[in-house]
Amino acid sequence: MTGTIPKRRRASRGSGEDLRAEIVTAAKALLAKSASADAMSIRAVADAVGVTAPSIYLHFTDKDDLLSAVVADVFTELDTAMLAAAEGLDAPMERLRAFGLAYVRFAISHPEHYRIALLDPCPRPDVDAVLATAGFAHFQATVKQCMQAGIFADADPLPITFELWSAAHGIASLMITKPFLPWGDKDAVAERVLCAAALGRAAADLIGGDVTPQRVTDWVATQQPDSADS
Repeated sequence: MTGTIPKRRRASRGSGEDLRAEIVTAAKALLAKSASADAMSIRAVADAVGVTAPSIYLHFTDKDDLLSAVVADVFTELDTAMLAAAEGLDAPMERLRAFGLAYVRFAISHPEHYRIALLDPCPRPDVDAVLATAGFAHFQATVKQCMQAGIFADADPLPITFELWSAAHGIASLMITKPFLPWGDKDAVAERVLCAAALGRAAADLIGGDVTPQRVTDWVATQQPDSADS
């Protein structure tokens, strides 16, 4: 959300949760406008919401605490976008594709929020909290479905989830930090990257064992149309 936050009257009793939400929304808007967490101050957030700075500290111990809340909110929005993109899709590979494309699109349309959440060092990094976010959980559940469908080998889904997430994060990060590159159709580029990651994982499982460059070369040769006649 990048709109201007209207001034508000002093919060009445019982509206603490509403005020907290307004503070987070204001912080997100200021981050989008300033393009830097360093440029966002507690005083600026207070002014945007229409309260005094001490009112902010009733809800957040410091600026890092507020930024952590912003990160959590961004992950929630990302999860909502991913679920909406995959709605009605039952085939696991279709869901993976929808999740991945939604992820990249969200990152590109929310560059500063994505930057603070996943590119800059998190003010209070917590691996368990990141792994527990709904978006990651839904992604991993779909990886498990791919295993059940025989697309990926039956194994620990966590490493594969990390691999596919890394592909989505990598292309999204490049498009955000290097917008001047001749990307062309960003959706098409992202889809090719995501497809390569998923197909590569499936192929590696078929090859099995230590997937060296030579073994990959030999395996690809066996897949050529004329390999059966040679």
